[in-house]
Formats: sequence, structure tokens, C-alpha cells
Amino acid sequence: MLNKRGFLCILLLMVSCGQPTMLPDAHEPTDRMIPKSTMMIKPTITPELFRPLIHFTPQKAWINDPNGMVYYDGEYHLFYQYHPDSTVWGPMHWGHAVSRDLVNWEHLPIALYPDENGTIFSGSAVIDWHNTAGFGEEAMIAIFTHDKQPRQSQSIAYSLDKGRTWTKYEGNPVLPPPSGIRNFRDPKVFWYGTQEAGYWVMVLAVGQTTLFYRSADLKAWQSMSGFGLTEGAQCGIWETPDLFELPVAGTNETRWVLTLGINNCAPAGGSGTQYFVGHFDGERFTNENDKETVLWADYGADFYAAQSFSDSPDGRRIWMAWMSNWDYATTTPPETWRGAMSIPRELGLAKTADGIRLTQQPVAELQSKLMAETEVASTVLTDDGSITIESSAEAQLINATFTILPESSRFGIRVHVGDGQSATVGYSRKERVLFTSRSEAGVTDFNEKFTTGHIASLEADVIQLQIIVDGSAVEVFANDGTLVMTERIFTTTGSRDIEIFADGGRIQLDSAQLYEIAP
Repeated sequence: MLNKRGFLCILLLMVSCGQPTMLPDAHEPTDRMIPKSTMMIKPTITPELFRPLIHFTPQKAWINDPNGMVYYDGEYHLFYQYHPDSTVWGPMHWGHAVSRDLVNWEHLPIALYPDENGTIFSGSAVIDWHNTAGFGEEAMIAIFTHDKQPRQSQSIAYSLDKGRTWTKYEGNPVLPPPSGIRNFRDPKVFWYGTQEAGYWVMVLAVGQTTLFYRSADLKAWQSMSGFGLTEGAQCGIWETPDLFELPVAGTNETRWVLTLGINNCAPAGGSGTQYFVGHFDGERFTNENDKETVLWADYGADFYAAQSFSDSPDGRRIWMAWMSNWDYATTTPPETWRGAMSIPRELGLAKTADGIRLTQQPVAELQSKLMAETEVASTVLTDDGSITIESSAEAQLINATFTILPESSRFGIRVHVGDGQSATVGYSRKERVLFTSRSEAGVTDFNEKFTTGHIASLEADVIQLQIIVDGSAVEVFANDGTLVMTERIFTTTGSRDIEIFADGGRIQLDSAQLYEIAP
């Protein structure tokens, strides 16, 4: 949906020159500036300054977990945890939006409201292609947690008009909690097996484990198995599970991936998303790594409660996550709306020296939105040299490839550079880590944990970075998405300049491109 701010951005993009700007050869001085192709208009510091252009945000109020993600009849449906009456967490509803291209989103009315069974916590949605539940052909069915403390139960609702209106099942809840279990929530449901011999599978987060159930009709559920005792990170409550099968790149193999949100001990502190790689036989999930192995989907601070779309076309597995962290989510600016979703990402699996690991890339649909390329030729940055590219693009995609030299030290890219503010994405050769820093990124004083730097191990001689910068959203995909870091920043200058830098030593910049992303 295009607002006035988006319309202004389009006008700016329309007057930009389309010819790439090339830097001189590498033997020339390395401190230089590439001018912006359009006039910078510094906005007034308002809540809209922080609103991303291509990341989904609420029109107002509070959002958190993505829910009910499903593709049907040309539309990607995004439901989400929504508190319409406040900018902090409260009685949960399911908000609703749809997209045809995974970039532009249309806000729709609230889908599910609290009722006598409780508020509406997280869950999933499916298309009942074979009318197993009896609600109607190709009904869209939401499976969600009813929360009425101290009890959490699973319930369902259905829609026969492409998710525009909803009817809750009169027999709710369909799955009450076992005796003595308090945390029993966030159902992920999918069809397993053939049409004739298959059944619905539900994965539930239960304390620091997951439980698996099966059903023929989405109404009556039978317990199958559990997973998680002593496996992976156990330092917080597990939430928002997802389970899906992926091909392993370059092989004829597949693996199943179980993902989970967890609080308190993520690599960047607070909330994070861990995952397990293994096998699922329709009843039981087994982890192929040692139980002490902890795998993280994202090493930044702001990627939580990730969920994937059911029935994505072409067999792609696409997911999104809430871009925030429970350490500070209720205090972030702005104050009229809070919460954003990550860019939709396509998932894969790759064989590495450590085993089979998850890979993530921005969805291909984003490529069609790229405009006004600025290109930087190959050069060597020496002795704290830098290249500044001026830009007025509100949403940017940056590609850069560096070859590490024997005398390389620290290097990388700063974004939103201006008036003493910036956020940094860099690499340290000595520590062999990718790092992010937002201590100088504008508004940071709302929580002391927000300014903590974040690092992730990355052993490589060539560092390839793809960075999406969009308002207060920064997403970093390193070395073909084998390492990902997601951060929120709240710079106030309105500057969208970027700086490629070397902090001591020498670094070979093989290439770099900056693109404007059109809404």
C-alpha cells in the first residue's frame, strides 16, 4: 500500500540518473566521494522517519510474531500478533495483510479477535484442499493458541472468502493442554504424506520441548512423540516452532529443519531463532547433530519467531520473522507504531565443513524492484582509506565483495552515514568474525542492551556482503546467505549515505554496487 511518504520516494527515484558512476583505477587515492544522484531532502524527525519502505509495518499500534502464513490464489497471507489499542504488548489479536509480490503489502481488517476462550496467540494456517474438516472446498483454516491463563489450548477458525472473514469452530478448543502443562502453544500444522494415506501434523512448543500430534480432520488430535529434552539451547522457553523439508544443494538428499524461537541466550542477547537439522518420518523428529550443538538462524539481535509460508509456489520455502527483541521491544522508537517484519527470505541447505547448515537469501522478487545502480570499481583501500557513496534512497541494496590480504585488519560498510551517526557492518581478520555495531546509530538510549555489538564467526578469505537497508531495518547476508545478521537502527539525520572503509591495513575491494529499491 502506497502512502504519501512512499509517493515522495517514487518521485525522487524517477528523477535519478540511471547511469552507473565508476571510481577511478585502484592506483589513485582511496578517500573519495561518489555524489548522490538526487537531491537529499532531510525529513523532520517524526515516527515516520523510522518506518521502512519495503518491510511490513503496522499502520499503528503494536505487532510481534508473524502467524498463519499461507499462499493461496495469487496472494501471500501474513497474519500477525496485533494489539490494536496500544504500542506495547497486550490482548492479542490476529492482524492481516496480503501481498502478490512479497514486497508491497495491503492491510486488511483484523482477522481474529479474543473471545470467551481467551486471547489469540500465535499459530499457522493451511488450505484444506480436500475438505478434510468439512468446512468447505479449499477452506483456509487457521490453527492458533487460545490463551486464558493459566491455560493454553489449540483452536481453529475457517474462511471461505480468501481470508477476508472468519468463523471460529464451535467445538473449540480442539486440543486442550495436558494436565499440569502451562506453556502449550504456537501450533505449526502441515499435511504429511500422500492425499490418500496422509494426515495433518501439528508441532507445538511445550516448555523447552516440542510435541507432535496427528489428525485426519484438524479437529481430533492424537499425540505421536516429543523432541527437545537436553537438545540444543535450553536456556529459555521454546516458542513458535516450524518444521519443513529442504533439498541439500548439490546433492540428491533432503533434510528436515525444525526451527524455534528462544529467549534469554541468543548470540546477540535476548531473543533469537535456533534450528535443528535432521529427519522426520511422519511421527518423530531426530537430530543428526550432537545434542550439544546449537545452531542459530540469525546472529543479529532482531530476528525472532520466524515462520514459513504454506503452499508457496514452485516449491520454495519462504519465511519471515519479527524484527525486534524482547530485551527492548516495548521501548523502541517510534511511539505511534512498534514492530516490523523481516524481508521474506528463501531458505536452502548447504553442506559445510561443520555439517549441513541453513542458508537464507532475500526473495528473488526483490530484484525486479532495483533501480539506479551506482557501481564502485575494484580498488585497494589502505591506511584507514574510505569511499563514501552519497544516496537519497530510502530503501537500498548493497553488494560488496572483499578479498582479504595478508596485511588486512578491519573493514566493511557503514550505512546511514551523516552528522556523526552511522551503523557498521564489518569484518575483523584477526578474530575472523563478522560484526555489527549500532552504538552511534542515532537513538540508542531507550535500553542499555540495544548498543551492545554483535559478532559471528566467519572463516573465509573472500567476504561477500549483501546488505538491505530500509528505514530502521538492516539485514546482512554474508557469503551466499550462510551467515545472516538482522538489526534495527534509529538514526535521526535522514542521511542514506554509505561508506566503504578500511580500519588499518589494506583490503582489496573487488566490487561494490548500490541499488535503490523502489516500493
